[in-house]
Amino acid sequence: MTEDEKTLSGALVDGGHRLLARVYYADTDFSGVVYHGRYLEFLERGRTDFLRLIGIYHSELADGLHGEQLVWIVRRMEIDFRAPAHIDDVLVIETKVEDASGARIHMRQTISREGALLIEARVEAALINSAGRPRRFPKEWKDVFQLKTL
Repeated sequence: MTEDEKTLSGALVDGGHRLLARVYYADTDFSGVVYHGRYLEFLERGRTDFLRLIGIYHSELADGLHGEQLVWIVRRMEIDFRAPAHIDDVLVIETKVEDASGARIHMRQTISREGALLIEARVEAALINSAGRPRRFPKEWKDVFQLKTL
């Protein structure tokens, strides 16, 4: 990964990950407020870049480097919408691992603007194979997740 790619992917901080994202016109509804469904995309970017920086790449999973093709799924998500974001806001997306078992990971994510909490989410994610069957995490991930656990 190049230095530019690392910068683009945010940073590992305080036992988790922080990513900055600007709100563009395409993220908003007719009133200039971020459309509620777009927050899912901001949260996904945060999770993906967090995983990338700890050495877990979606492309390697899809290429079968762990014995078969694997993909991440979000099994459960709870979101609290606290305040809206607006066009041109710079958002801070934070991702932290709360718990990781052999087959599931629970993450806490927040989106804030200038220190004000806008979104709080709890996410349960897992891996499945190309047939849709759940799969355990590779053994080496356990240590990686534990290092990042709250």
